[in-house]
Amino acid sequence: MDERFTVEVISHTPNPQQITYAAMHQDYAEQLVVTDRNQWPEEAKCGELVIKNLLQGNRGHYGPLEHPQIVLNFGYFPHSTMQQMRTHRNVSFDVQSFRYTGQRILDVVAGTQELEDVFYLRPVGTYTNRQGKKYDYSLEQRQQDVDWCRQACQRYAERIDQGLAEEHARGLIPFDVRQHWVMSANARSLMHLLDIRGKYDVQMETRVMTELMFTQFQQWMPEVAAWYEKTRWRKGPLAP
Repeated sequence: MDERFTVEVISHTPNPQQITYAAMHQDYAEQLVVTDRNQWPEEAKCGELVIKNLLQGNRGHYGPLEHPQIVLNFGYFPHSTMQQMRTHRNVSFDVQSFRYTGQRILDVVAGTQELEDVFYLRPVGTYTNRQGKKYDYSLEQRQQDVDWCRQACQRYAERIDQGLAEEHARGLIPFDVRQHWVMSANARSLMHLLDIRGKYDVQMETRVMTELMFTQFQQWMPEVAAWYEKTRWRKGPLAP
C-alpha cells in the first residue's frame, strides 16, 4: 500500500488502563478513589482487571473507557478515506481545508512538488468492486490518470492567476487529493471506529488506515488492545 500513509500520536492520556480502572473502581467504591492512588495496581494489571470486570464475556460495560484520550495525526490519505472517517461524530476532527492550502497544487505546476505527494492514485493491479466483479487497473490507465491530475493542477493555477479564490478554484482539482487531519478520541470511541472501519470489506485505503490506528492503540493500551484483537478486531460486531 501507499508508503506515504501515516498515523502518528500527538498526545495521549498516560496510564490509560489505570485511569479506566480508577473510573471503574469509583463506581462501587465507598471512598474517593484518588485517596488510594498509591495503592492502585500497575498499568498492565489494571488492563487485566478492566478486561475481567468490564469487557470479558461480552459484558459491554464501556463507560469507564471514555476517560482516557488519544490525539492522532493522519497524513497523506485520500479525501475519500477522510470522508469515511468524518461520518462518525463520536470523535473530534480538524481537517486540512483547501480553502487555505492550495499552494501544494501550484507547486506541482512549478515542478517543486511531486504530483503523487498531493494526489492519491491506486497502484496498478487487479481489484474487485462492491459486487465482486474483478477488473484490472493497467499501467497505461494509471499514467492517463496521472496526466489528468497534472492538467487539473495547471487549470487550477490558471484560475488562481486570473484572480479566483482558492475556495472557488478547488472545485477543479481531482477528488482524491491527499489530506491531513487531527483526530481525538477516547478509548471507547477509538474501538468504535476500529469496529466499523476495520472490517475486511471496507475500502482498501481505509483498511490500511485502521491497521495503522490499531498499531497505535496496541502501544497505548496493550492489554485492552490484545483483548480487542482477540475478541472484536475484524469480526464485524456492533460497535460499542
